[in-house]
Amino acid sequence: MLRNHALASALAIGLSAVACSAPPEGDELVDEIDPSVVTDLDRVFAAAAAETGVPADLLAAIGHVETRWQMVSGEAEHDGMPTSVGVMGIRSTVADRAAARAGVDSEELALDVEANIRAAALLLADEAAAQGVSGTDLAAWAPVLAAWSGIDDPDAVAQYVQGDVYGTLVSGVEERAESGELIAAVPPHPELAAISGVAVPKAGTADYPASVWRPSPNYNSRGGHRVSHVVIHTCEGNYAGCWGWLRNSAAGASAHYVVNASGSEITQLVREANRAWHVAASYACSRNGNTDCGKNGVSVNSFSVGIEHAGFASQTTWATGLIEASTKLTCDITRSHGIPRDRHHIVGHGQLQPWNRTDPGANWPWTRYLDRVRAHCGGGGGGTTPPPSGTAIVVDSNNANNDMAKAKIELTGAWSAATSTPGFYGSGYYFGATDQVSA
Repeated sequence: MLRNHALASALAIGLSAVACSAPPEGDELVDEIDPSVVTDLDRVFAAAAAETGVPADLLAAIGHVETRWQMVSGEAEHDGMPTSVGVMGIRSTVADRAAARAGVDSEELALDVEANIRAAALLLADEAAAQGVSGTDLAAWAPVLAAWSGIDDPDAVAQYVQGDVYGTLVSGVEERAESGELIAAVPPHPELAAISGVAVPKAGTADYPASVWRPSPNYNSRGGHRVSHVVIHTCEGNYAGCWGWLRNSAAGASAHYVVNASGSEITQLVREANRAWHVAASYACSRNGNTDCGKNGVSVNSFSVGIEHAGFASQTTWATGLIEASTKLTCDITRSHGIPRDRHHIVGHGQLQPWNRTDPGANWPWTRYLDRVRAHCGGGGGGTTPPPSGTAIVVDSNNANNDMAKAKIELTGAWSAATSTPGFYGSGYYFGATDQVSA
């Protein structure tokens, strides 16, 4: 059995994976030097299916929807949402029962890949027996999937079952390690096409045209604060469960957007003009490079847009599609609100609330993320919001950080240099007094 001794880097898989362990020998899964990549998961799914009667492709599809076959250790993100563990994303609400059914303890459930998959299969088999479901007809397992999801919102349940799990089965999916070794694969099941997919809501118009409008009641006024930051989150769970909970009035939480694990869909829950409830912290510039210190003591929610991403702070890799979809969205937000495209204005949840949050995690690709945001926005660094009336105009000395259509540095006329400017990032700014007209 494989035991995962480093959850922060465990079971890294995907289109772009980190360095992998030595190739498995024979039929055994091994964790020799680096336990971050595990291949031959198809064998584990097949063994669990043979024991429990749950179809192997169904097990694999569930695992991919929940974690992209990564061995995760979910953390608290939203009050009222259970945490998840392992390849199968076994939720804390059923973890004790899962461990008991598999004859393992909670540590083995979290650290042992085979135990985690087997425990999930046993719970699914129990649910199937209770509902009178059995056999290899994948379509018949829909009510079992609905129960497994743990989701209350009926639209989100439909997204999970038909859109995500059956959608994965219809299209098929394959993940390989960086070395090219197969991690797992689900062949296409075109016979399920008629029951896969969900109707996309048409009512309402989202701020971001590429997103689906699914309104949440969990918001209030920004109280006059201007949007100046984007906060990156991880759902600590799957896509449907994330937006399904955040639009529940009982959640007491929300975000402006949720991006699915592949980047193929984005949900908008709250208008950007309104204050979503995604960070339980007041701003402290000491946590953010001593920038924007004038905001100290102000709720981060009042001046930020929050983006949740399906996945976990503990996962090792992120799908290229998710990064692309998210960076296009962030580009749009920064362009709309004149937000600087730098690491002090596009920030992680854990950075602002470090005492109980770590998302988006140590493996979030910050350099690539910011590079892609800038590329989608034409290469500029943003930060072009006009200053309040009667103040100086601040222009970055590097025109790559300016919106050249609105402001650029040309050393003509009387300008002075400053090594730092309060409320702005970096150094080397030029500034000049303004009048009704400028040279």
